[in-house]
Amino acid sequence: MPIYDYQAKDPAQGCARCREPFEMMRRLTDPPLERCPHCGAPVVKLVAAPALGRSRSALDDRAKAAGFHKLKRVDKGTFEKQY
Repeated sequence: MPIYDYQAKDPAQGCARCREPFEMMRRLTDPPLERCPHCGAPVVKLVAAPALGRSRSALDDRAKAAGFHKLKRVDKGTFEKQY
């Protein structure tokens, strides 16, 4: 199920939960949420950036920057450092 971000139309009228953006997991077939589930204040659906996976090279770069080493198998039972 996708996760949608919502926020109170008027933060001054919302509760502590809907004054700031909050996430709700909803089915694709569900209509958009119109009211805060806690206080009933009107809410709007926000446009959020999609969650995209990281590339393998980006993960390797982060591991290298953190001081980890990547090992490559050279022969049966022998490995060498790549970085």
